[in-house]
Amino acid sequence: MFDVGLGEMAVLVVLALVIFGDKLPQAAGQLGRTLRQLRTMANSAKSDLQAGLGPEFKDFDLTDLNPKTFVRKHLFEDDDPYTANGDHFPDEPSYATAPAGALESGERPPFDSEAT
Repeated sequence: MFDVGLGEMAVLVVLALVIFGDKLPQAAGQLGRTLRQLRTMANSAKSDLQAGLGPEFKDFDLTDLNPKTFVRKHLFEDDDPYTANGDHFPDEPSYATAPAGALESGERPPFDSEAT
């Protein structure tokens, strides 16, 4: 995420010492407390959202709303029971394996009176 080398890190440390001086420990402590509060607020908002959605969405994860995660989950993961055994539904008859008998000359095709 961040591409910071050793030299750049040293420059950042020297810059922090110059800017904050002897107040660097207090500034670091305040930054830590602020990050902890933000994390607590985010977790609280997430739990409030899950509680508001109801028990149907108990395993709802906000990271699923990320477009990359959504596409990866729905296009590249094959946990769909309908496509697990091929490209057809489990209860669907397989027409490819049904015997296709040729009709003799003058023979009428089968007719289902209930289908029309």
